Amino acid sequence: MSAQLDTLPLHWTPVCALADIVPDTGVCALVAGRQVAIFRLARLDDKVFAIDNYDPNSNAAVLSRGLVGNLGDRIVVASPIYKQHFDLNTGECLEAPENSVSTWPADVRDGQVWIGA
Repeated sequence: MSAQLDTLPLHWTPVCALADIVPDTGVCALVAGRQVAIFRLARLDDKVFAIDNYDPNSNAAVLSRGLVGNLGDRIVVASPIYKQHFDLNTGECLEAPENSVSTWPADVRDGQVWIGA
């Protein structure tokens, strides 16, 4: 178990195997009654990121289907509807910060993706 899982006072939920997520794409999972977009980044040694799946700019649950990339040093997902960029570390919407989303703790343990709530 990673140190992150040992020290945070969260309930951790296994959502899928890391191998179930195609590198540099996202999937959606239901965690604690909310849709969470989970992304696997191959260029970062398969690090996973998790943000809300709901895009407040388009009022649709679509962020897990967005394109992953970077803007400068920021790792982002572009919403598939209006193309706003969401920072995967902070949830900030770069074009409309008032429409930022929540981030979720994410980790990989024994090949399984875990989300903290």
